[in-house]
Amino acid sequence: MGNLLKVLTREIENYPHFFLDFENAQPTEGEREIWNQISAVLQDSESILADLQAYKGAGPEIRDAIQNPNDIQLQEKAWNAVCPLVVRLKRFYEFSIRLEKALQSLLESLTCPPYTPTQHLEREQALAKEFAEILHFTLRFDELKMRNPAIQNDFSYYRRTISRNRINNMHLDIENEVNNEMANRMSLFYAEATPMLK
Repeated sequence: MGNLLKVLTREIENYPHFFLDFENAQPTEGEREIWNQISAVLQDSESILADLQAYKGAGPEIRDAIQNPNDIQLQEKAWNAVCPLVVRLKRFYEFSIRLEKALQSLLESLTCPPYTPTQHLEREQALAKEFAEILHFTLRFDELKMRNPAIQNDFSYYRRTISRNRINNMHLDIENEVNNEMANRMSLFYAEATPMLK
């Protein structure tokens, strides 16, 4: 959209032009190490998106448990529905960390001297393609996350239940999977409107 406006105002003529061949981009020997690293991370991106798109949440179970706080069966049903979802949310969060590290390596490679970023894009088209794939994944993940309030609701219920059980000196097995420190970091991540873009 921005480039379209620049064309209409003729500002785009002041910037360098280069061609990116995303369909046929193959890594050169100099790109291979970073490209392999990025590809290894991106290989999981489609399954992450599919899993996020299929995420339905535990809304009915949580609602029943909140409306009937003294019904132990409903409390257990909600808890048993939320725990596997929290493990999925942890997987998404851990993927975001892996992606962030890979992106740092990619950006360092695409901006290091002696070449300008434009020259890097011209010379290292396979890496430019990987960068575009990361951007595509990021935008798609954030779109799916924003459209699904169940993610935040499920995680909030999980945190409240863990806190309540800690007060009652009860240890739950899920805490071995998602400890308090991890839950704090995940909470900050999912609190963002666009966590992957951040």
